[in-house]
Order: sequence, then structure tokens, then C-alpha cells
Amino acid sequence: MNEIYYRLAAIRHTEPSSVDAQTEIKAWYDYLNQMGNYSPEAFRGLGQMYVDDERFTHNIDQFGQGLAAFMRDAMAVFADQNKSSI
Repeated sequence: MNEIYYRLAAIRHTEPSSVDAQTEIKAWYDYLNQMGNYSPEAFRGLGQMYVDDERFTHNIDQFGQGLAAFMRDAMAVFADQNKSSI
């Protein structure tokens, strides 16, 4: 899990819709789906919670300031692009 956070933190200043961001956020989606069953819309909601709940923001942003917001945005793009294909 931390490895994915570190990779996302390294690219958090890029566009959430970039190929790199979407590749890494898909890795996050795949990782989470090893433990549960997240639809793209549920994944989007989880990303929003990363920003809405300061506990999540605090924990995620330890890997890089602004990472939670970047993940939220990248997760929303991912959900939009995959809502009918996953």
C-alpha cells in the first residue's frame, strides 16, 4: 500500500487525468479490490472521503502535501472513464 502512495506522491503535481496518474490510480483501484469490491462510483466516493475526512487527509498527506486531493481528483477521472467498462 505504501509503495503505491509513494508513487502517487511523486506525481501529485501532474494532471490527475495524465497517463501516469491514471496508471497509478488504477494500481490503487486494483489493490483495493483485492480486499473488497469497489465499483468505479464507490471508488470515486472513497476519493472524496479522503478529502472530506481530515483523518484520511492527514494520513495520506504524510506521503506528500496535497496527495489526498490529487488522489480524489484522479479517482474521479478514473471513475468517469471506467463506469461502464469495469
